[in-house]
Amino acid sequence: MSEPTPTASAIRIVSTGADAADVAAVTAVLTAALDELAASHAADSATPISAWQRGQRQLRTPLVPGPGAWRSFSG
Repeated sequence: MSEPTPTASAIRIVSTGADAADVAAVTAVLTAALDELAASHAADSATPISAWQRGQRQLRTPLVPGPGAWRSFSG
């Protein structure tokens, strides 16, 4: 048996010292964070990444030329 998917109305605050302002602040922060997460997932799924693009991942930090740049080389 699966549990129901929580919604914004399913948030439960378990505290003896929380007043209405505290509950409102926590609810606003959680709602904003969930909205931002949903937007980032929607943006990620809108443009599929090809195998060619996935193969271009960064394997090491970029080399920066200049005076003393090779001093920390550990190759």
